[in-house]
Amino acid sequence: MSANNSNHPHPELTTFTLWVMTVATGLVVANLYYNQPLLDDISITFHCSKAKAGEVSIATQIGYATGMLLLAPLADMVKRKRLMMILFFFIVLSAILTASATNINLLVIGSFLLGTSSMVPQLLVPMAAHLAKPQERGKKIGVIMSGLLIGILVSRTFSGYVGALFGWRMVFYSAAGLMIAIWILIGLYLPEVAPDYKGTYKSLMTSIFNLVKTEPKLRLAALRGALCFACFSAFWTTIVFLLKQNFNMGSGVAGEFGLVGAFGALAAGLMGRLSDKMDAYRLSGFSILLIIVSFIIFYFSAHSIIGLVIGVIVLDMGVQATHISNQSIIFSLNPSARNRINTVYMVSYFIGGSIGTFLVTQLWKSYQWNGVCAIGLILSTITLIIHLFNRQKTQLKNN
Repeated sequence: MSANNSNHPHPELTTFTLWVMTVATGLVVANLYYNQPLLDDISITFHCSKAKAGEVSIATQIGYATGMLLLAPLADMVKRKRLMMILFFFIVLSAILTASATNINLLVIGSFLLGTSSMVPQLLVPMAAHLAKPQERGKKIGVIMSGLLIGILVSRTFSGYVGALFGWRMVFYSAAGLMIAIWILIGLYLPEVAPDYKGTYKSLMTSIFNLVKTEPKLRLAALRGALCFACFSAFWTTIVFLLKQNFNMGSGVAGEFGLVGAFGALAAGLMGRLSDKMDAYRLSGFSILLIIVSFIIFYFSAHSIIGLVIGVIVLDMGVQATHISNQSIIFSLNPSARNRINTVYMVSYFIGGSIGTFLVTQLWKSYQWNGVCAIGLILSTITLIIHLFNRQKTQLKNN
């Protein structure tokens, strides 16, 4: 087993290339979140409980984590564009399978496969970090992450409206069409990047455990990211239930909250620039505090749309800022292993999201919105405590 330190020349990260990568990132990651405003409609279609319908969202997130664990490391040893082109074929097939599911179990399976194949953004983000100049890495990552978080949030608006007008199945048929368009765009305009890793797939996967063992900053960033995304997923999984219960509003309005959250996502570019200049410890501490504040706002806003809107913006700003700070840290550790490092971080991230979704769907029946706010406050407070007790590991000088 061996790894070379970027011996291959690579293309320049032009503005147009960055735009293509950002659009692709946003549209592909949207596949993971279309189902969240539709869970109530899905439970009605298949005559199942909300907890059972919640398995659709959980399966999608677990599938994404599985794809990142088993497939994303390949980008260190095979050509990245070629790998993406293969994955898009399976994304389209999975979206069609999800749209045509005849029972809830088949929908869960289709959602898992859609999540697994939709891990393409986790190839694009390290690719942007690879192509960017070191002094601009945080800025470029911030642009890509703007696309990613806007895709996450606006996906709910899209699916909410389409689901309300045409039914939830049309959302996934539409997703298949969008993926074909992005497949063509990537094939025509994305540059190819030669791999740096020389070795077998087995040795590649084994090296991931070595990275976890030898990189304390990676372990800390992964744990912090997992807890923050658990808070994020807890809120977005259950907001549709709250709106239905307290305001008698359906999936269309739940989707509109995604559009509100996109304002928080627009802070990604600013956060990327700050991560190039500002102390990572201070930036992360402030961003985690925003998440705590957001759940305090949510607790007092169960019957206030304005309060929920304010909380959504604060939550998304906090999660986005923490995420970019974490990525700026991990992408500075080992240039030849960026995809494997990103795999460790993002698998942990989405496992955290799955745990957050699982906890709130189980607690909703007994504790409802108070349980959601309690989970968010507990997890975000734990994150801040971990952050404060690991100051030395968190601080990072820009490379």
